[in-house]
Amino acid sequence: MTTIYTIGHSNHGPREFLDLLRLQGINAIADVRSSPYSRFAPQFNKSTLAALLAQSQIAYAFLGSYLGARPKDPLCYRNGTVDFAMLCQTDYFQDGLDRVRKGTTRFTVALMCSEKDPIQCHRMILVSRHLRAHDVVIKHILENGECEDNRDSERRLMDALGMEATDLFKTPEDLVEEAYDRQGERIAYHEDEEAQQARDLAYA
Repeated sequence: MTTIYTIGHSNHGPREFLDLLRLQGINAIADVRSSPYSRFAPQFNKSTLAALLAQSQIAYAFLGSYLGARPKDPLCYRNGTVDFAMLCQTDYFQDGLDRVRKGTTRFTVALMCSEKDPIQCHRMILVSRHLRAHDVVIKHILENGECEDNRDSERRLMDALGMEATDLFKTPEDLVEEAYDRQGERIAYHEDEEAQQARDLAYA
């Protein structure tokens, strides 16, 4: 079995963040933020974070251009909102998944984004959704240091959406997929008109 972790940097201090990684033996971070900078937590800006991790012999890879939730590709937007179903079918997204899978053969990898709760973050709703498999275990490192199995996160997501765990006409997996779809629509990035025009000009 392959285990892939995820973590949200939230507003952790540098040492606190490193402690969370050490607890699970993480030795590689795959940064899946579209923009690897934080105005509110500058300790997690790309260069600062990479240097901090290097001091602790933790590898760092920026995968935001592959697995980020705010793609530059105009084909992934519908009425100004990112369409996760379209995004996950792109070659670059699939390449990003492959890079993570290959990384797990050498490292204990944690996907990193900013949100503290995985059910509110694309690292679970988009990326982990397409990494999970019968031989892959996804574990989310929570703010308090505990690890939550992705299956437990899925149940928590369904509870948050007010969904029943069983249905006469749907399989349990159908219901889980529906929960992912619904949450994806809720958290998908929506750009304002100015940003949409700028992106359209860039791709004109």
